Amino acid sequence: MSTSTIRQKTENKQATTAPAINFAKGVAKATGGTILGITMLTSSVVAGGLVGLAVSFRNLPDVRVLRGYAPTETTYVYDIKGRPLASLHGEANRKVVKLDEVSPELKRAVLAIEDSHFYLHEGINPNSIGRAFVANWKQGSVVEGGSTITMQLVKNLFLSRDRTVSRKLAEAVLAIRVEQIFNKDEILEMYLNSIYWGHNNYGVQTAAESYFNKPASELTLPEAAMMAGLIQAPEDYSPFINYDETKRRQAVVLSRMEELGWINSEEAKTAREAPLLVGKPTAWRTSKLPYITEAVISELNDRFGRDAVLKGGMRVQTTVDYYFQQKAEEIVQRGHRNLRRYGVYADQVALVAVDPRTHFVKALVGGVDYEKSQFNRAVQSRRQPGSAFKSFVYYAAFASGKYSPYSTVNDTPVSYRDGSGYYSPKNYGGGYAGPMSISTALIQSRNVPAVKIGRAVGLDKVIEVCRILGIKSPLEPVVSLPLGAIGVTPLEMAGSYATFASNGWHSDPTVIVRVTDSNGNILLDNTPRPKLVLDPWATASLTTVLKGVIAGGTGKNANIGRPAAGKTGTTSSERDVWFVGYVPQLSTAVWIGNDNYRPLGAGVTGGGHAAPIWRQFMSEALKNEPVKYFPSPSKFPRP
Repeated sequence: MSTSTIRQKTENKQATTAPAINFAKGVAKATGGTILGITMLTSSVVAGGLVGLAVSFRNLPDVRVLRGYAPTETTYVYDIKGRPLASLHGEANRKVVKLDEVSPELKRAVLAIEDSHFYLHEGINPNSIGRAFVANWKQGSVVEGGSTITMQLVKNLFLSRDRTVSRKLAEAVLAIRVEQIFNKDEILEMYLNSIYWGHNNYGVQTAAESYFNKPASELTLPEAAMMAGLIQAPEDYSPFINYDETKRRQAVVLSRMEELGWINSEEAKTAREAPLLVGKPTAWRTSKLPYITEAVISELNDRFGRDAVLKGGMRVQTTVDYYFQQKAEEIVQRGHRNLRRYGVYADQVALVAVDPRTHFVKALVGGVDYEKSQFNRAVQSRRQPGSAFKSFVYYAAFASGKYSPYSTVNDTPVSYRDGSGYYSPKNYGGGYAGPMSISTALIQSRNVPAVKIGRAVGLDKVIEVCRILGIKSPLEPVVSLPLGAIGVTPLEMAGSYATFASNGWHSDPTVIVRVTDSNGNILLDNTPRPKLVLDPWATASLTTVLKGVIAGGTGKNANIGRPAAGKTGTTSSERDVWFVGYVPQLSTAVWIGNDNYRPLGAGVTGGGHAAPIWRQFMSEALKNEPVKYFPSPSKFPRP
């Protein structure tokens, strides 16, 4: 039944059964000269006097602001295919809908129990006011309101909830003003979207989803009667708290609808007897992918501010696929169990995967078990990358035009003066190998050559390369910088290596594809706009060497049976171990460590322990992807 049909039925019914509201016929005729007639006469005097009172209420809000009424609304987060992941809101969990998106049964039920004269009065109902006047006069205080739906709306939006005569008068004045500006359907739509339905649900849509796991448009008569009954005291009549009381209140609503002739006795009986298949409270439901949601919130807060995120009704499409992320979390958990099985007591593992073609984050796992620890190590924890940082050093060397993968560097003892004395870099496992090519030095992850090349190229130049690649963590030009003696996040490492994978094309990594408001207007569009930020020859040369790391160097445990490039990372005292690697379609960083920086144990390395987890994830992620090849350095001019 449409709203217009409801309006027509209301008018027809009132014309035959409630002539008392037609003042043209006379109050006495309508009431037969009884006490109700006196009441109606009194109420008409009150109603007429309100026009004069309006002059004295000059400090009341201007109801014209409702023309742009935009209630606080819940923000919703979805995966890349539109699957819901989370809702973000403050106190009010609300999704605004149009009036024609509300079940006709619910509109009838609400009007029946709250204001059956709604389409006939001009903001106040003299009959209700008269009844309330007598009740309040007898009690000596305000015990009954006589509020119309319009009066309830202005009370909720503009006024306090004090039960005083002055507040009730102000409510009536504002209701008259609202009725002069807005039509009935507009008022009813604002009302249904603004009122409280219990359990932090504001507005009819989130309430319907919470109580019945369906939109407001699909509510049946029994469900609609229950929902309408909640308005008076949502928690008291909540089916989550007292189902019997819910059914009792539902019956009151159905009886009122039957009394008005809006449903027949058979419909009322069937609705009373129908069980209510209620759902579960949804206002504070946890995210299905909490690590992703946290990263989304962080990015949204940076761009729009916290209030806009919690109240702005955004629709956020993320870059991740729900099932792909779940698989990544499973692999991290399995990898962690395997570490324990082999005697490596690491508290945490983090993994981030980025698509080099878009720099969209495809998976982001901030720890082994979110329920046990909500700290998101993928984006919040800065840990030393060890030798995985050497790729930035050698790229800077190649881009300078002074070095190639075949240039010679001496792996021999050296000392440098720094702020605290002298620094003498050492190779992992000790010893020196003498002259070797840069390619060999990187494949074998020799420390001394990396420090020498970093000094020769310039540490400021290395830092500049890191900034170009999107690393924002603090970096200092200390002598040990080429060995990764600084803190970076797994997201920064995966994003940087993704630019190597795309042969120098870069976009800022993001977990968000697009953000719109609740009406579909675009607020943020992260369509990739990649820029060529690295030298193609230098990048292709680096990739060629990093392929050798997996083919026969420290990263042999990362071999996935297709062209791939990567680098191991192991810090001093084995506090952090990494493997960061890529194919043309995906760049992934894996980190293993302890939150308290406790060493993982002698012999724990990135190649021996992080690389296998990387291999398991990449093998799963790429099983339906074609084999692709990296470009040869020979295709590009040397700088």
